[in-house]
Amino acid sequence: MDSTTGQGVVERPTDIFTRDELRAFSVRSDLRGALLLLHCWGSILLVWTVCVLVPHPLLIALGIGLVGTRQLGLGVISHDAAHFLLFNDQRTNDWVAQWFCNRPLLGASVIPYRKYHLQHHRFTQQENDPDLILSAPFPTTTASLKRKFWRDLTGQTGWKQRAGAVRGFFARKGGAGIDWARGFRRVGPNLAINAVFLAGFTAVGAWYLYFLLWIVPNLTWELFVSRIRNIGEHAVVPDDDDRLRNTRTTLAGPLTRALLAPYFVNYHLEHHLVVSAPCYRLPEVHRALLDKGLGVRMEIRDSYATVLRMAAGAQPTT
Repeated sequence: MDSTTGQGVVERPTDIFTRDELRAFSVRSDLRGALLLLHCWGSILLVWTVCVLVPHPLLIALGIGLVGTRQLGLGVISHDAAHFLLFNDQRTNDWVAQWFCNRPLLGASVIPYRKYHLQHHRFTQQENDPDLILSAPFPTTTASLKRKFWRDLTGQTGWKQRAGAVRGFFARKGGAGIDWARGFRRVGPNLAINAVFLAGFTAVGAWYLYFLLWIVPNLTWELFVSRIRNIGEHAVVPDDDDRLRNTRTTLAGPLTRALLAPYFVNYHLEHHLVVSAPCYRLPEVHRALLDKGLGVRMEIRDSYATVLRMAAGAQPTT
């Protein structure tokens, strides 16, 4: 393919970039990986501190959104670890993802997700894409989209998903009944970490903020922004076979990044095209693609509001 003319379907990154360019995009930094984690947890701790000192309902409501987005941020960082991009040493990469990103919520090892997720990259928007279920329902109606968002923000989606996961942890292998030992082996470390969080809030006389600023965001806002992110990434894309058009990049300003799209997650086209690039290098990939004159061919939208209008483009049936 001639990248200056933009002709032909892009099937691989070498259709656009040289090997040297791809190597530059793929350089991992242990320091930058650590700073991602520090920023994420520092933001959460800052929200907790402010709300402990000034427990005003409006601040707590804002805190729910900020913490929920950082919980998504932990998932974004873990996603980089699933691609071996968080730290150069694989054992450190996987250990940090498990204990600093996944275990504080309901997750555990990054390895099962890695096996699943790499299938998504291999078969993006094809019949055997395991994530096709996330984009296939769109476009839908405005009413349907509003119902989905209502279920997310009221905790219905979160309760259904989290309760189902917990039941699975305690279910006996190959049969009915509860396996308490198996369940506590799986979630015991998660519970211990959360007990520390609860103890910390209790020690400063604000035990209830553990629920309002950790459990509630995980059941509501995190699910809401995750749905918007999923819609933004692959819903109603124009070409399922072209790497520049079967995945979307959505432009995001500072407020959107704070409340909706942390840690460069909005550069999803660039991530799929150069899967070896850590998240903090995705803006570099984006600029390089524009410099090569490919902006007119790329599936780029100016905001998540625009994407949501596209996702709600179907007319109600009569």
